[in-house]
Amino acid sequence: MPWCRQQAADELVREFLRSGSSARNKMMKNWGVIGGIAAAMAAGVYVLWGPITDRKKKRKGMVPGLLNLGNTCFMNSLLQGLAACPSFIRWLEDFSQSSVSLARPETDTRLSRTLLQLLKALSSHEPVEDDVLDAGCLLEALRLHRWHISSFEEQDAHELFHVLTSSLEEERGRRPKVTHLFDMETLEKSVESSEKTISCRSRGPLHPIPSLWRTQHPFHGRLTSYMACKHCERQSPVRYDSFDSLSLSIPAVQWGRPLTLDQCLQHFISSETIKEVECENCTKTQAGEVVNGQVVESQRTTFIKQLKLGKLPQCLCIHLQRLTWSTEGAPIKRQEHVQFSEYLSMDRYKHCSAAQRLQKPRRAPKPSSSDATGDSHDQTVVNGVDPEHHNNNKPLTNGAFSSVFIRSPGLGPQLNLTYDYSSSEYLFRLTAVLVHHGDMHSGHFITYRRGPPSPRSPSPFGLQWLWVSDDSVRKASLQEALSSSAYLLFYERVRSRPGLLAEE
Repeated sequence: MPWCRQQAADELVREFLRSGSSARNKMMKNWGVIGGIAAAMAAGVYVLWGPITDRKKKRKGMVPGLLNLGNTCFMNSLLQGLAACPSFIRWLEDFSQSSVSLARPETDTRLSRTLLQLLKALSSHEPVEDDVLDAGCLLEALRLHRWHISSFEEQDAHELFHVLTSSLEEERGRRPKVTHLFDMETLEKSVESSEKTISCRSRGPLHPIPSLWRTQHPFHGRLTSYMACKHCERQSPVRYDSFDSLSLSIPAVQWGRPLTLDQCLQHFISSETIKEVECENCTKTQAGEVVNGQVVESQRTTFIKQLKLGKLPQCLCIHLQRLTWSTEGAPIKRQEHVQFSEYLSMDRYKHCSAAQRLQKPRRAPKPSSSDATGDSHDQTVVNGVDPEHHNNNKPLTNGAFSSVFIRSPGLGPQLNLTYDYSSSEYLFRLTAVLVHHGDMHSGHFITYRRGPPSPRSPSPFGLQWLWVSDDSVRKASLQEALSSSAYLLFYERVRSRPGLLAEE
């Protein structure tokens, strides 16, 4: 009982006071020596085992942070986002191995090697010695490509992304040094080191031999554009243009309706009307005719321009344009939240040729709900939004069909909808989200990203989400990432299969 403990303590104090001064000093000296020895042993145990154990426990499932060198949050957030893209890291590894086999100088591949080292350190599941890394070496490597980026000036993460991809393209485009014909020592080494020998058994011309150092990076894709005359319906040849990221403008906000990523994509590929364009087919058809007393020499009609995605990349980078201008010409940042989800099907935005339209039947993913019955199964939900919320509800050509999300947590759990993606050919999964806090003049970049996958997991994607702000790292949830005001979205293409939901 408490009063018994208090009485026993008082008796011990009285006995200590009744003893002599010499005995008291001896007892205090002994206890001081014992206490000092115990404190020294505790300190040694903490120094030898304590920090390492705490660090391993703390870093398990986490990633290192990045040191802010002044105003380098734009670079730190981008590196964390790229580290969550497994296909991009594998491409850098293949590129480095091929550069070594081709005996390329280290200065020609310094950027790719530096970037690979940083991304592997940021995506490793094993605990690292340093909780915070210094990415200043990346700025030094970019200076070799004539990019002088100051660490004390605020920059844009999207612009740095294009600087990295263009610089990697420059490294990839550099042809390796050709060995001199009379350099027999180097030629013999190259023959011994090569695993495969090329032999020709035919007298015909040799086909081009593919090489790893000529492959495109996984963010590379192609846009298709063509024009069609509204009068004669004659279509021009399809034109292909390369892209590394899709820069989507945010449409105007409609009262009572949320903004969605599907609306931004619809606005991006929506058809454009161009008037007063000379049509060669109409001119040939009506050549020599007299209209209003004048001989027709050229016929000008209205054309429809259509933009679509000709080649979808393995890693998809989506940039949401949040810059707008006021009536006075001042830059303003748009703060609206654009709804997006973990899975994205891009089938409806993919260009299909006439041959592909004949070979592929038109099939749409079917949503299934435990509560919905009757006509609800016949309604198509596109990227988590019903058709009345579309920015452009016109039927799309090229045999495309609607895309849907597997789940839409941002729309509310009461819907309880899941979707069958067995028919989706171009399915992407979210890997990272870059967010900018602030206005057009100043701010800060942070990243929501997937953590490294477990070594026993067959999937290259980690399930744990992380919030990273320079050197600060903490665990987050998927819902927190989906609720953020995204500036850059990183998706990676995955295989759609019937058991996709069951594995989650």
